[in-house]
Amino acid sequence: LPALLVHQDFTRKIMKANVGGIDRTVRIVAGLVLIGLAATGTVGWWGWLGAVPLATGLLGWCPPYAIFGFNTCKTR
Repeated sequence: LPALLVHQDFTRKIMKANVGGIDRTVRIVAGLVLIGLAATGTVGWWGWLGAVPLATGLLGWCPPYAIFGFNTCKTR
């Protein structure tokens, strides 16, 4: 149980959402398109890198955004 609480605290503080609505949508669509193109052989192996924008779009959190202090989420 303590490990779960530490993980939840880490997630709340470190992995705070920093990717907003339009940004998330673009990342998800671009990721799916790249993965689809790679799966069909239309592009080379680099198309599988579409997993990165797909993951950041689904999670709503981007590590480089966190490092450089960017945030495309609407403020409340």
